[in-house]
Amino acid sequence: MANRMSKAEFIALIAMMFATIAFSIDSMLPALPEIGAQLSPDDINRAQLILTSFVLGMGIGTFFTGPLSDAIGRKPVIYGGAALYVTASAVAWASSSLELVLIARVVQGLGAAGPRVVAMAIIRDLYSGREMARIISIAMMIFTLVPAAAPMLGAGVIALFGWRGIFVSFILFALVIISWMGVRLPESLARENRRPIRLPLMISATKEMFSHPTVRLSIMVQTLCMGVLFTMLTMVQPVYDVIHDRADSFPFWFGFVALMSGSASLLNAALVVRVGMRRMVTWALGGQILITASVMALSATQLSPDASFALFVFWQTMVFFMAGVTLGNLNAIAMEPMGHIAGMAASVIGSISTVLAAAIAAPIGLLFDGSLTPLTMGILTMCIIAFGLMVHMGRIEDRLPA
Repeated sequence: MANRMSKAEFIALIAMMFATIAFSIDSMLPALPEIGAQLSPDDINRAQLILTSFVLGMGIGTFFTGPLSDAIGRKPVIYGGAALYVTASAVAWASSSLELVLIARVVQGLGAAGPRVVAMAIIRDLYSGREMARIISIAMMIFTLVPAAAPMLGAGVIALFGWRGIFVSFILFALVIISWMGVRLPESLARENRRPIRLPLMISATKEMFSHPTVRLSIMVQTLCMGVLFTMLTMVQPVYDVIHDRADSFPFWFGFVALMSGSASLLNAALVVRVGMRRMVTWALGGQILITASVMALSATQLSPDASFALFVFWQTMVFFMAGVTLGNLNAIAMEPMGHIAGMAASVIGSISTVLAAAIAAPIGLLFDGSLTPLTMGILTMCIIAFGLMVHMGRIEDRLPA
């Protein structure tokens, strides 16, 4: 790879692959009212299924993409996923019914699972240890930036081309990624290292993963950290609209938060080699517990509207900042002992953490009552549990032989 692609270019490409999921979900947020009014006028809220249908397809696809990439190579799986993604986007663009859009979104999620999972396996093919964590951390910066900035991008596309234009942007995004990868990135998994798709081997690999205590704990903590992120994303628009009456400026404030919180991964990349992945995650969770508890206490006081809004923007920034510090490190912790089954490991880790995180975030979002209480309570609870699991992980590591 060194002769074809520099490390900086490699990180940029991997970051684009990671961003596929976030871009596909969050850029749709500004379009939901218009889609509901046009395709489901009798029940506008059904348009929200556009988000969950994509997550469903992604969760299903994540189970298969890793093993497939272990068997036939990384690049063919990404090409196949991109073909599904582009085709489904075109169907959604041309759809005249919400039901057809939802079916297309499930297929789109299936296709998008390829770049997300296989990108992690590619990193593990080429790097290990703290250097792997550093590369994942920089690439995952996009994962925290895109969920924050995507609503503003989506709003811009809608203003110029209508809601159907968002699906065209998905197509262009996917074509850029596969063209870039096809020209610049060689196959990272040698033929002699490939594993055939056999059920006994898949069961054996999964058992091996869950027999490793550090891997188990890192998946649990990653689920909770992603749950914190998804909970914030689910409820943030109502908070801006109902509590602070700033729905019109919502996409722009998201852009501001993206710029502020995007430095988290850069900070982690600078410190993780010296501090270590586990300590970085533990410290980030501890800090988030203190910040969220303070926000909960201050929200119960009689703050001015401007002060209350400033407090929420600060907290939102810190939530995204925490995601930027924790998610890359947790992926690296889980993948480190799994280099010989990287594709399967990436599939299981990605599928479990994403699907369970969405399952945690969805009911919390439904509890929104015009106050910050459900949001702060949900995030504080998840952070406390995750912090306890990381402390337990540290005790396990201390008992291991040097």
